[in-house]
Order: sequence, then structure tokens, then C-alpha cells
Amino acid sequence: MVQTIRKAWGIPELRKKIVFTLLMMLIFRIGNAIPVPYVDTNLLETYIQQMSTTVLGLYNVMSGGAFAQATIFALGVQPYINSSIIIQLLTVAIPALERLAREGGEEGKKKIQSITRYTTVAIAVLQGWAYYMLMKNNYGILTNDSIWAALVIIVSFIAGSCFVMWMGEQITEFGIGNGISMILFAGILSRVPTMVSGMIQSTVSGDIAWWMDVLLVVGILVLFVLVVFVSEAERRIPVQYAKRQVGRKMYGGQASTLPMKVNMSGVLPVIFAQSIAMIPSTIGAFMKAPEEGTFWYSVLQAIDTKSVLYMIFYFVMIILFSYFYSTIQFNPVEISNNLKKNGGFIPGFRPGKPTADFIKKVLGKITLFGAIYLGIVAILPLLIGKIIDNPALSIGGTSVIIVVGVALETVRALESQMLMRQYKGFLE
Repeated sequence: MVQTIRKAWGIPELRKKIVFTLLMMLIFRIGNAIPVPYVDTNLLETYIQQMSTTVLGLYNVMSGGAFAQATIFALGVQPYINSSIIIQLLTVAIPALERLAREGGEEGKKKIQSITRYTTVAIAVLQGWAYYMLMKNNYGILTNDSIWAALVIIVSFIAGSCFVMWMGEQITEFGIGNGISMILFAGILSRVPTMVSGMIQSTVSGDIAWWMDVLLVVGILVLFVLVVFVSEAERRIPVQYAKRQVGRKMYGGQASTLPMKVNMSGVLPVIFAQSIAMIPSTIGAFMKAPEEGTFWYSVLQAIDTKSVLYMIFYFVMIILFSYFYSTIQFNPVEISNNLKKNGGFIPGFRPGKPTADFIKKVLGKITLFGAIYLGIVAILPLLIGKIIDNPALSIGGTSVIIVVGVALETVRALESQMLMRQYKGFLE
């Protein structure tokens, strides 16, 4: 990655793109340090730390710690991510949106993007209001609970979320890689110094033995290697194109492959499964704590994010969502029809339904392997956190997948830009 960035830095056009991306990241970090008025950030941060194993903890990680500080970028990219997921699901469920996405071409993509933006604003309004009510219902967090203060706080959150969305689109157009992914990447990396200092303080104070820190670092490095290996892994199905004669020339006859990513759906199943699996514990965290030994105390312990029941449910949800997203992104029937139209076929299988059935069978096996891999990466930090009694690790697997995925995506984007420049120079 470092070598690729060094080569790209030597090209003036790519240097401008890298500088623009870094400038946007700087603006994002500055916005994450500006709190909205009328909020006691110390009390809020203490409260969010107590809720670190709930959905609020997930939002705090995704925002780079801005959620616990109630900054103008506290909502981060969450409204846009939720909006994208909702529109993607509706595109499958609503025929009109499906036709717009498939047959609309560039104009259809622009309309889908416009719908996503409006949905992002609507979700930001709901989340901004819910965030304000959360602070208002916890006595002492708000220094002023008047209508004017509520309007200022909610509008600040909405404007910050819309501005983050705009920055992400600008990075995608004028910078390097996917803008929303880059902002998410920057937010997660910004928490690394805090995590390291916390580990050092725990070791110095004697709360955690030094060998546990060493084991944790080694485990994270192994996790990085595993994520990189699986992210780059793919199943290549051989495809042969039939020869055809046009006039006096012979076309086709070449062999190719149909690549299928092992982890086709990325980190989306983990984020979606985690949000749903944390709902019971989040509801329980807002309820009055029951006395130890009662029925409701046993229920809350069973649905806690450190419980075995939660881990099993979380793992099953990841597998289900992995299959769901793979079926959305990869249609065996459509692939089979495209191969048939272009004169291609998979050796040993007749074009049409037999080819589609074979691709569907391979897709099922690959999706199962990718889902189990995502489940292991997501559950492993939970198990380690349970062993060393550190609930903050409950979202560590998601962060690793996002960081590695965005880093690999950025490297591929830089390499493709350099390759295009070489062809352009050759043609000119």
C-alpha cells in the first residue's frame, strides 16, 4: 500500500486527488472536535461509555468518537449508510425502482442517488431528534432544554450529517476511492490512539496483565492477515466462448473466467446483524435495573452482548444477511443469460438452466464460507473481550473488516488510476 501511494504521489494528477482527499479528512476531523451548544460533553461521554455494548456504542465507533462528544458531525455517515441499505432493499422489493436501477442507465443512477439523499435527510431528522431526546431524558446532560436549544441542537446534527454526505460525494468524484468509506475509515482510525493509551493505562494500573496485551496485539495482527486473505480470495469459474465466423474472420474461441468473491457482501451483513442483535440489550439498558436473582435480571443477563445466547443469535443473523446480500448482488439466471447471449458457456454444462443451477450451487457454497468467516471475525473479539473482561472489544471485528476493506479498495483505485494514465500516455 505504501509503495502504491508513493508511486501515485509522483503523478501530479493523482497527487491532487490525494491532497483533496486528505483535506476533506482534515475538515471531517475538525468537525468532529466542534461540539454543539447546550450539552455537557463530560456527562454524555460517561453515559455513552456505560452503553458501549449497545447500538449507541456502535454509533460512537462509526463516528470516530464524535457521538459521545455531541459534535456537529456526531451522526457521521450512519444516516447515509442506513439510507443506502433501505433504498437497496426497496430496489429489490419495488418493481419501479428495480427497473429504474437496471434500465435507467446513467439517468436512472442519478435518480436513485437523489432518492438516497432525500432519505438520508429524513433519517438524519429522526436520528437527530432521537439523540436530543436521549440527552434530555438523562438529567444533567443538557444545560438548556428550551425549545430554542432543542432547535439549535437538532438542526446542527442534521446539517452536520448532510455536510458529511456532501464531503463523501466530493471525495468519490474528485478524490481517491469511495468517499463514504474513506470517512468511515478516518473515523475508526482516529480511535486507535485512545485504544492504545487505554491498554497502556490498564497494564500500568495492574487491571490487565502485560501478556494479555501482547496476546491481544498478536490476535489483531492475525485478524488483519485473515481479513486481507479472504477479501482478496475469489472462486474463478472457467468460461469458454464458442468460435463464430463473420465474413472471412473468425471470432471467439478464447477462454476466460467468471470471478466470484468469497466475501461478496463486505461488512454490510455484520453491521446490519449487529444493529438488530443489539436491540434487546439496548432496550434493556434503558429500563430500570432489576434486582439480582429476579426473572427480569436473568433475562437481561441472557440477552447481554457478553452472553452466549447473544453470540449465537449474532452469528446466525450474519449468515442470514450474507445469503440475502449475495442474492441481491449476484443473479445466477442473469449471468447465465448474459453468457448465452455472448456465446459463452461453462465446460461440462449446457447453456441456460443447467448453467444457472451450477452457478447458484457454487454461489451457495462460497456464501456459506464467507458468512462463516464474517461470523468468526465478528465473534472472536467478543470471546476475547469476555475472557479479559473488556466489553469495548465487542465491535472490534467490524472495525477491522472496514479498515482493511477500505485500505484494499483505495489501493485498487490508485492502481486503476495509474493504469489508465499509462494507457492514455501510450495512446497519445
